[in-house]
Amino acid sequence: MPRKSKEKAKEVAASLLGLGLDNQDGHKRVTQGDDFLLVGGSEETHERMQDVAIHVTEALQTKGKRLQDAELQEVIDLVQRAMDR
Repeated sequence: MPRKSKEKAKEVAASLLGLGLDNQDGHKRVTQGDDFLLVGGSEETHERMQDVAIHVTEALQTKGKRLQDAELQEVIDLVQRAMDR
């Protein structure tokens, strides 16, 4: 059996994680996408996390990038822009 080359590039895994801690109504909210996992929060907070995650992933898709291909600062800037909307 052939051995895998040590020089072969490893795929970098990247994901956004949103954690809401303001839930008072007892509902368990979980939203999972290809590049994000959102857990908890009030209805309003969870919806806001969804909006931010969707904005970031769609903005990267528009640029022809995946989350794991983007620079950290680029992702931070996209999150900030989404939160300022």
